[in-house]
Amino acid sequence: MNFEELHLDSSVCEGLEVMHFKEMTPIQELAIPPILEGKDVIACAQTGTGKTVAFVLPLLHLLSQDREKESVKAIIVAPTRELAQQIDVQFDGFSYFTPISTMVVGGGGNGSQWEQQKQAMLKGAEVIIATPGRLLAHLQISGIDLKGVKYFILDEADRMLDMGFYEDILQISNAIGKDRQTIMFSATMPPQIRHLAKTILNNDNVAEANVAISKPNEFILQGAYICTEEQKIPIIEDLFKEPYIKKCILFANSKQIVKELCSRLVRLQYNAVEMHSDLEQEERERVMLDFKNGKINILVATDIVSRGIDVNEIGLVINYDVPRDPEDYIHRIGRTARAGAEGTALTLVSQKEQLLFHRIEEFLQKDIYKVPLPEGIGLSPVYAPMKKKKKPFYCRKKSRNNSSPKGRKVVHRHNSKE
Repeated sequence: MNFEELHLDSSVCEGLEVMHFKEMTPIQELAIPPILEGKDVIACAQTGTGKTVAFVLPLLHLLSQDREKESVKAIIVAPTRELAQQIDVQFDGFSYFTPISTMVVGGGGNGSQWEQQKQAMLKGAEVIIATPGRLLAHLQISGIDLKGVKYFILDEADRMLDMGFYEDILQISNAIGKDRQTIMFSATMPPQIRHLAKTILNNDNVAEANVAISKPNEFILQGAYICTEEQKIPIIEDLFKEPYIKKCILFANSKQIVKELCSRLVRLQYNAVEMHSDLEQEERERVMLDFKNGKINILVATDIVSRGIDVNEIGLVINYDVPRDPEDYIHRIGRTARAGAEGTALTLVSQKEQLLFHRIEEFLQKDIYKVPLPEGIGLSPVYAPMKKKKKPFYCRKKSRNNSSPKGRKVVHRHNSKE
C-alpha cells in the first residue's frame, strides 16, 4: 500500500516525498487507517518495523487539520530519553513543511532545562514527547494542565511496565481529558499490557494492529558458537579481525561483565566503549552519538540498548552471554538488519548456557546454525542441552574446508553487497 492512498495533508505529503517514503510497512498499513479514523489503537510490533512512523504520520495529519490556538494537543510517552529523542527526530523530518512544534521532556540536564520544558508545555508546544517520570514530575510540580490533550500515545508500553512505570502511566492517563484518542504500541502483548489497554483505551472503539513479533527479521543471518567460557574472548578477537565490520554491538547480561569486556577490548586496542545504566544521561547520549557517527565501532552494552535504539549500519550483533529470555534475544539481534539491510547475529554459548539457548531455539522453532570454532583455540564442547552429564564431553572441530556452510561465511555473507 502506498502512502499516497492515505490522502494525507499536503504539508505532510511534502515531508514524505523529501524523506523518500513511498510504500508502507505491514504495521503502518494496519495502524495508520484506524488512527486517521479516530479510533483508539493497540498495536503490536517490534522496533525496526516502522512503528514510529505508524503514529507520527497520522498524528501530523490530524494536527495539520486542527489549527486552533497553540496548546499541548498530543502527549507521547516513551520509556527512555534516548527513545523520546529518536521519536522527535522523526517528527523533525516529516513535519518540516508544517508549523507543528515538538518538545522532548526527559530526565537529566539542569534547572534551565526544566524551566524550558515547563514553558514549552505552558505556552504551546503542540507535541510533547516525554518519559513517564519526568512528565509526572512536571504534573506534580509545574502545575501543567493536560485536560485539553486530544492524543495520548504510549510507545514501547511493555518496556515501560517492565521498568515499573505502570502507576505513573495511570496517573498521566488520569491527568489527560477523557475526550481523547489513545494509541498504544508494544513489542509484546503479555496479560499486563492487555489489562492496561482495557483500563485506558475506549473499549467501544478500539482497533488492533498486530504483526508477528516472535520471529527475528528474515534478513538476519543467525549463528552460534558452542564453546567454553575461556574460549569466548578468542572467538571475539577472531571476529574483530574482519576490517569491514563497520559497527558492532556486543551484548552481555550484567554491567560488571560489560565493564570487564570493554576494558579488555580497549587494552587490545579495539575502538570499544561501554554502555550501561551506571553512566550519566549526558554520557550515554554522547556515547550513542559517537556510535552513530562512526567514531566508535564497537559498543559493549547491557540490554539498555536492546530496544528503542535506531542506529544504521550495525552489521554484527554478538551475544557474549545467552539472553535470559527469548524475547530479549529477538530484541538484541533486531539491532542489526535495519531498514531492509542484511546483518549477522552470533551467540557465544558456554556449557552452562546450552539449555538456555535451546529454549531460544524452541521459541523460534528452528535450529540455529552452529559455527565451527576458529583454528587454534581448542575443541568445541558437544551441544547436548537436554542431557545432564557430570563430565564435559568434547567433539573435534570440523575442518573449515569440510564444513558447510563455512564458519567464516556466517560473518561474511552480510557484507557481500557492501
